[in-house]
Amino acid sequence: MDTLWKAKSVSHNSGKEKGESIWIQKEYRNTKESNDLQEKEEKEPKFSKEEEESAADRNIAPSSSLKGDINTEVAVIGAGLAGILTAYMLQEQGISVVVIEKDQVGCGITKNTTAKITSQHGLIFQKLLRYKGEERAREYVRANQIAIQKFEEISSRLHIDCDYEILPNYIYSLKGEEKIRREVEAAKRIGLPALYTKETTLPFQVKAAIRLENQAQFHPIRFLEGVAKELTIYENTNIIELKKNGLIITEQGNIKAKSIVIATHYPFINTPGYYFLRLHQERSYVTALQGWKKEDNTWKGMYLDEDKYGFSFRTYKDYLILGGGYHRTGDSNPLDAYEKIETAARKWYPDASIQYKWSNQDCITPDGIPYIGRYSAKTPNIYIATGFNKWGMTSSMAAARIISDMILKKKNEDEKVFYPRRLMFSGSKVLLKDTGIIAKSQLSERLRIPQDKLEDIQPNQAGIINYNGKKYGVYRDKENRYFFVTTKCPHLGCSLEWNQNELTWDCPCHGSRFDYRGRLINNPSMRDAFDSCQRKLIKK
Repeated sequence: MDTLWKAKSVSHNSGKEKGESIWIQKEYRNTKESNDLQEKEEKEPKFSKEEEESAADRNIAPSSSLKGDINTEVAVIGAGLAGILTAYMLQEQGISVVVIEKDQVGCGITKNTTAKITSQHGLIFQKLLRYKGEERAREYVRANQIAIQKFEEISSRLHIDCDYEILPNYIYSLKGEEKIRREVEAAKRIGLPALYTKETTLPFQVKAAIRLENQAQFHPIRFLEGVAKELTIYENTNIIELKKNGLIITEQGNIKAKSIVIATHYPFINTPGYYFLRLHQERSYVTALQGWKKEDNTWKGMYLDEDKYGFSFRTYKDYLILGGGYHRTGDSNPLDAYEKIETAARKWYPDASIQYKWSNQDCITPDGIPYIGRYSAKTPNIYIATGFNKWGMTSSMAAARIISDMILKKKNEDEKVFYPRRLMFSGSKVLLKDTGIIAKSQLSERLRIPQDKLEDIQPNQAGIINYNGKKYGVYRDKENRYFFVTTKCPHLGCSLEWNQNELTWDCPCHGSRFDYRGRLINNPSMRDAFDSCQRKLIKK
């Protein structure tokens, strides 16, 4: 049997992220039903001590891993929103399906989203018409509008208490009116009842905004777990090899599947597909403010600045979720993102306090449209959902609909716009830039001479040094302990860069991230940083 992909090694203990989103806090995550279930499981334990400890580290409920060999019609790899929804839609059609997850349900990108369910993905409508044409633009909009309806339908059908709320969405501009007027016209041309307005409930005056009614927001983890409980899911299950005939080999057993769906955020199979040449990742930062409301506050809606360096707003219960601080993953000198958000919060909401802060990461395609469909021409039984461009809620639902229809051999009228091997004239500049960054970073790893000295690294800071003839990234904590990691990314050999916002080593090429101990946080790497987890205490 031909091997399609094989792991060189795997990461078993995920790296620790600096912040925790509001969605995984117990007081907001747990419903009455989940609390009752937890009490029952405490009386009748069914998980091993290792599974319970692993789950406790992540503040989630434990789940069983694969034990032995199984057969199934479809195997979905990845238990985030896209994977869970795809499995659910297939199961609803009578297809046998299992989900495989190396960690736990929703422990990746889904838990850090702002959870806006909308078809307004920035000022995208003009761009769609200009570069894709009206037919493809209508497909894109229709897929996302149907996605909004499906979230409401599934929440209602499964009786999921996920704070689902229908609201208008706004894309606003602080720079000018004309681009907003053109966007409104473009939206109307492809069938959306968009409105031009200057009236918002933001704490500042905007030049103009496009408003779209009947969009939504919710609690993403409550929704995800409500759907997941209907499915067969194997968590804490590492894949070590994938065969072309659909055999998935894990550390705990084998799975034979007729079809496979890759829903791992960033695709882990480099060839065929070559997605590592057609994706990069970007980071954004989020805070949850308490005490921001005033007596006369009439807040309504979700908001996003059309400028990618601007801010995002939505509410959850008594919190205002304020986000911003965009930069490309692996930027060698990222801005102080949390300070930027905190400065804005002090200006607009001087009485508010930040209760939670966290960050997220998104796969970006050159033309701003996800890749949804067959993984490659050479792998007709493998499907891909990736490149959601920061709009993972509706994109995940659209991917689930399209891929499930393809597996069921049903025609989906919206699939062409998301075709993974499409031509991308509108993304040619981004594609060239990404290629240049990859080449520069790989050369930097080979040729860059470290300039930092160990003794000059300050507490809570990091640098790149030459140590015993080898290049290391070194983080010094507040207790003067030094943590060494080689700077070569184990994915494809680019040079890791330090991110002071999160105390992580990030790859500028494809977005793999590692905590300061070298433990993997975000893929596409499947293993920890080389020579990582070597803590050395240097006495001065």
